[in-house]
Amino acid sequence: MDFVKPLGRQNQTSVTQFVLLGFSVDPKKQILLFALGLLVYLLTLAGNLAIISLIWIDQCLQTPMYFLLGNLSFIEICCTSTIAPKMLWDLLLGDKTISFIGCALQLYFFGTLGSIECVLLLAMAYDRYAAICHPLHYTLLMGQKVCWGLLACSWAIGSFNSFINTALVFSLDFCQSNEIDHFFCDIPPLLQLSCSDTSVSQLVTFNISGGIIIGAFGLILLSYILIVFSVLKIRSAQGRIKAFSTCVSHLTVVSIFYGTLMYTYLRPSSSHSMEEDRLVAVLYTIITPMLNPLIYSFRNKEVHGAIQRALSKTRWLA
Repeated sequence: MDFVKPLGRQNQTSVTQFVLLGFSVDPKKQILLFALGLLVYLLTLAGNLAIISLIWIDQCLQTPMYFLLGNLSFIEICCTSTIAPKMLWDLLLGDKTISFIGCALQLYFFGTLGSIECVLLLAMAYDRYAAICHPLHYTLLMGQKVCWGLLACSWAIGSFNSFINTALVFSLDFCQSNEIDHFFCDIPPLLQLSCSDTSVSQLVTFNISGGIIIGAFGLILLSYILIVFSVLKIRSAQGRIKAFSTCVSHLTVVSIFYGTLMYTYLRPSSSHSMEEDRLVAVLYTIITPMLNPLIYSFRNKEVHGAIQRALSKTRWLA
C-alpha cells in the first residue's frame, strides 16, 4: 500500500499514513516491553478507577478537593488511553502505521486532555489556598457552582488550545518521509517531519500552549507562596505540619507533570532530541498516570478510611 501520494505538478508528495517508529529495541525484547506496558496500563486503569469509585460511594470524600481529584483521575484514564493501546498494539503485532486522520485525532485528544490537566492542577491549588488561607469562607469560595465552573473552564481551555495546535500542525505539508520518530503523534516530531515552514506553527504553539503551561504553573506557585505565608502564622508546629501535609501530594504531582511538560514543549526545537523526548514522554503519558493514585492515597487518612469502609461494606454484603 502506498503511504505517500503525488501532489501532481508541484513535484511533491502528500502523506496519507504515518509510521510510528516507537522504541528502538531488539525485536526479541518487544514482547517483554509489551508485557511491562500492559501491566502499567492496567495498574493505571485500576488505580484511577478505584479513586473515582471511592469518591463516588463514600460521603466523606464528596468534597471540592476530591471532586477535582476524581475528575483528574478520569482525565488520567482518558489521556493514557489515547496513547497506550496503540503503543501496545505496535509492540505486540509490529503494525506501526497510523492513518493521517487517526494521527490528527490522537494529537487533538492528547493535547486537549493534557491542557485540561494543567488547569485542573491549578484548580486544585486554588482549593488548597481557599482551605488554608480562608477556612471560614471555604464553602463560599469552593461551592458547587464554583467547582463545576472550574471544570467547565478547564475543558474549554483544553479544547481551544488543542484545536488550534492540531489545525496548525495538520495544515502543514508532509512530504517524502512519513516516519514519525516517536511512539505517538506529538507536536515536536510532526514539526520535524514537515517539509513546510513551521515557524508560524512553532510561534503559535509556544504562545498559546506555553501561555497555558507557564500561566497555570505561575498561579500555582503564587497559591503556594500565599499558603506558606498563611501557614507560618500558625503558632503550633503540629498545626503547621498538618496544614502542609494536605499539600504534599498535590505538590508532588505538579512537580512531575509540569517538569516533564516544560522540558518537552518549551525548549527550542533545535535542542530537541527524539530519544530524550521519548523517555520523558513515557514518564508523563504512562508512568505519571499510574503513580498519581498512589501519591494521593499514600498517607492520606481520608482515603485510607474510605478504603476501610468500602471493604467493611463488601464483607457485610458477602
